[in-house]
Amino acid sequence: MSPEIVPRWEWRTFGESFGTAEGRLALLDPDRIQESDEVYLLSLESDASAKVRDGLMDVKRLQGVDKNGLEQWRPVLKLAFPLGNGDVSNVLEELGVHDDAPPRKAYTLEQLLDEVVPGYPVLKAVEVHKRRVHYLVDGCMVELSEVSVAAGTARTLAVESEDAAVVAATVREFGVEDRPNVCLGRGLKSLVGFEDVLFAVVDVGTNSVKFHLADRRPGTGWRTVVDRAEVTRLGEGMREAGRLQPEPLQRTADAIVGMVQEARRAGAAEIAAVGTAGMRIAENSAELIDAVRERCGVGIEVISGEEEARLAYVAATSELDVGGASLAVFDTGGGSTEFTFGQRGRVDEQFSLPVGAAPITEQFGLDGIVSDEQLAAALQGIEAQLGRLDGRERPAAVVGMGGALTNIAAVSLGLAQYDPAAVQGTVLGRHEILRQIELYRRQSADDRRGIVGLQPARAEVILAGACIVRTVLDKLQCDVLKVSDRGLRHALLAERFGTG
Repeated sequence: MSPEIVPRWEWRTFGESFGTAEGRLALLDPDRIQESDEVYLLSLESDASAKVRDGLMDVKRLQGVDKNGLEQWRPVLKLAFPLGNGDVSNVLEELGVHDDAPPRKAYTLEQLLDEVVPGYPVLKAVEVHKRRVHYLVDGCMVELSEVSVAAGTARTLAVESEDAAVVAATVREFGVEDRPNVCLGRGLKSLVGFEDVLFAVVDVGTNSVKFHLADRRPGTGWRTVVDRAEVTRLGEGMREAGRLQPEPLQRTADAIVGMVQEARRAGAAEIAAVGTAGMRIAENSAELIDAVRERCGVGIEVISGEEEARLAYVAATSELDVGGASLAVFDTGGGSTEFTFGQRGRVDEQFSLPVGAAPITEQFGLDGIVSDEQLAAALQGIEAQLGRLDGRERPAAVVGMGGALTNIAAVSLGLAQYDPAAVQGTVLGRHEILRQIELYRRQSADDRRGIVGLQPARAEVILAGACIVRTVLDKLQCDVLKVSDRGLRHALLAERFGTG
């Protein structure tokens, strides 16, 4: 294998100054200094290095990342122009574009830039001028560079070698190991403003904390990067005390801080955090707000029940086919259930009721095997608390959302691993809700954890959630509902940070 196609480990960072590393390099004689004009093909689908230098198309693929965050890059193509259409297809493939072969049999550089690249919104060609100063340090090639594009100039320090351990040692010796490792492709995308912009939403509920991280692409919409929930049971013990208890508060603060840190590591531009029913009700919610702000600098906005209902309605109707007739949307959570009535594009009424899986579970002891008498008492209590639904005209369609419903849908579908695409739009009949109520009431929480599709952390509260869903259907005189995997966090993301 020739040296030029041997994979090399690389660490690179961008910045105005590189501290003691620059002082160390200033004491050395450069191995060589080079200036060049190049064209980079940047992609939103890939960080592959694809550049044209000295009339050659040069492509490298990210082969892997080691425990120190070093990246291994493998040369995969280096050809002179014109390129055959098969070679152009290979370049596009490395850039994450999968399409039929371009129509021409061969392409000059000008034809590639004028005819091929503009056909893909995820690609951008950028002219780059580089001034590179190379040094040899402890068996590594160290490069101190200045890269200039029409939008501006950036400085970058890179360390390369075939030996990852040597690169890691040199980076530590330079004292820059805490700086982010950013490949040239990502750095250029940031420099020219051609990059996915990440935003994060943290939804602090009574039973769980939901974390949604998504990127907004230039000229397109949102793409989910992370969407998960951590059950912290913030409302545990709150029904009796009226206050957030120390352990649930601590668990929830830890979860929120962890999510904020994850968002920041991923490079989120902004983070929004909102609190819902549990934080509306608790008299000491400020303790959680202060604890989170002190630890990570993010404030939690406690939104009203009406605002929560509105956001749920926006999320449910934005992606589901709900028709144009009368519609009821409800979002049942750990501490409350929000309702919106109207038609697509028009809201007639919305409100929030303090009926949630957490207090119902505590009040009626639904976290284990449940007797006929307990179940009847729980259903009667839920019916009384949902009295505001009585006497309404039957809606043409019902959409339900929230952790209880997405888990019920996952159990119905037998999903060993949760699949939001499968759950989104699932139709649940009243008979399935009744079946699952019977399934849960006859098992302890530990036994429930073995049910395929049920998130183990929801084992204690799932029966209460299913009872709420059953009662809502009864009150609205409906036999079926459609499940929305989307929720408050999705609507908040679009409203706070734009539609893309």
